[in-house]
Amino acid sequence: MGLIVQKFGGTSVANAEKIRVAARRAIRAQQDGNQVVMVVSAMGHQTDHLVDLAKQITDAPSGREMDMLLSTGEQVSVALMAMAIHSLGAEAVSLTGAQIGIRTDSSHTKARIQSISTERMRKLLEDGKIVIAAGFQGIDEDFNITTLGRGGSDTTAVALAAVLNADACEIYTDVDGVFTTDPRLLAEARKMDHISHDEILELASLGAGVMHSRSIEFGKKFNVPIHVRNSQSFSDEPGTVIGSESESADRAVSGAALTKNEAQITIAGVPDHPGTSYTVFSKLADVNVAVDMIVQNAGAEGQADISFTVLEDDLPKALAVSKQAAAELGAEAVLHDAGVSKVSIVGLGMATQSGVADRMFRALSDEEINIEAITTSEIKVSVLVKRDQALAALRAVHDEFELDRPPETRLCYGEGGLATGRPDAVAIVARLQRMEDLTIESVSLDETQAQMTLFDVPDHPGISARIFEAVASNGILVDMIVQSIGRDDLADISFTVPRTSLENARQILKELSNELGGEVKDVHAVAILTVKGIGIRSHTGVGLRMFKALAEAKINVEMVSTSEVRVNVVVGANEGQTGLTALKKAFEDVLA
Repeated sequence: MGLIVQKFGGTSVANAEKIRVAARRAIRAQQDGNQVVMVVSAMGHQTDHLVDLAKQITDAPSGREMDMLLSTGEQVSVALMAMAIHSLGAEAVSLTGAQIGIRTDSSHTKARIQSISTERMRKLLEDGKIVIAAGFQGIDEDFNITTLGRGGSDTTAVALAAVLNADACEIYTDVDGVFTTDPRLLAEARKMDHISHDEILELASLGAGVMHSRSIEFGKKFNVPIHVRNSQSFSDEPGTVIGSESESADRAVSGAALTKNEAQITIAGVPDHPGTSYTVFSKLADVNVAVDMIVQNAGAEGQADISFTVLEDDLPKALAVSKQAAAELGAEAVLHDAGVSKVSIVGLGMATQSGVADRMFRALSDEEINIEAITTSEIKVSVLVKRDQALAALRAVHDEFELDRPPETRLCYGEGGLATGRPDAVAIVARLQRMEDLTIESVSLDETQAQMTLFDVPDHPGISARIFEAVASNGILVDMIVQSIGRDDLADISFTVPRTSLENARQILKELSNELGGEVKDVHAVAILTVKGIGIRSHTGVGLRMFKALAEAKINVEMVSTSEVRVNVVVGANEGQTGLTALKKAFEDVLA
């Protein structure tokens, strides 16, 4: 007998008829021989309605009372779902998060799961009942009701699938699955059959926002296959499977995403010495501002620029503390732009195929779209563009990599179960405590790279494409790419290459500097330190901990590049081992 967790979002239980449709799905799954756990969200816009009611009472409701209020939305849904199942002749029991035994910390409105009891659920399942769990909620050690924040029902569903060692976790929503990009933005977006946990974590805004990153982190940590399916479809269309495999083996790029409402800040002319990055980002952490892209290019003449992006709503707070940091550091200026967007491409194949970044840059150049900044990871390239060009940029890269076309080769899960390499039940239970904690997969050091920088090149469309097309045409594999925010119509572009390719890369850049202008600088040997993990996006402070450890070790950060699942920094070649030791110590409590 299999065990399936089915999650139904607010649009899937928005009225009585939709609740009955969901109830029939659960009953059918049980009749097929499965034990069934349903996770149900509040109906339709019920949560928004409750928030509005609270605002009518007070402008500053306490977090505890907001959790008490908001948790009622899911309780209404689970009770109605149980009634629907009873009316259709099956047996069901509705349970709140507290009744299940979902223990969280005490961070009201954004609590994290610490442990989940399975005893009551398993007994009910063995008695032939469908268990209906209220999503989005739990209880802390003082028996206060807590809620899990945005995407909380998704998180509940995947967490329950993990602790129950379920055969599958089905996420029912009002879209057909996960798309190559947001179908609300591009009509040519294509539904994917499969996408890996890593890819969708790197593209947290992929598709129609069907999954929240915290739930994907659970899926990856416990290797839970997640089906995203349309709740209103009467067919057995499988939707999209989020799992350990990518959709295809023959493509470097699987998807593209747009994060529209970003703002960028540049602290220009900061001292290029240990501790500078920590000073900046500790002040941002103190006011709870989450940083997205971080771009620090190679320094020159004892100074460097540090650029980063935040959500546009956080710009006033971020700007205020950035000015404080600049004054403390003696920086030249603080610049900002409230009208930028981030466009990203992602794909597991990117790690082994060259020439991906230059194709992206050329596609943007052909549309006369200027790249404001660049940051890369092993399977992702992100660029910052002006917001009024963001949609055109997304369309350009989606077209360039033919994401509207299905892959020629698909990787399928074999018969006899969707999961491969799942940990056994004993291993999962052993990892329940503080199950939503940050998990660092690796802290690594790469001592094979050299660094190239082209300073003061014209900041206009086509420059990045010209540089990296020339590099790729000579068979040079580029690892990190960092383009700083331009100043005075000039920008700096740095990248790392294997040391064995340095001489060739140096010659290419010298020829380009004659054509484009600018000054070439290279460092024969650098060290790249990387922290990679699950929860880097949803746990703020990973970069901060990294910068603090390096500052305390008196190691200067030469370059920074970030993504959703990793932070890369370049340091001096003779400081690599010391830096590695410092970072392993800093993350020893969360290192897998």
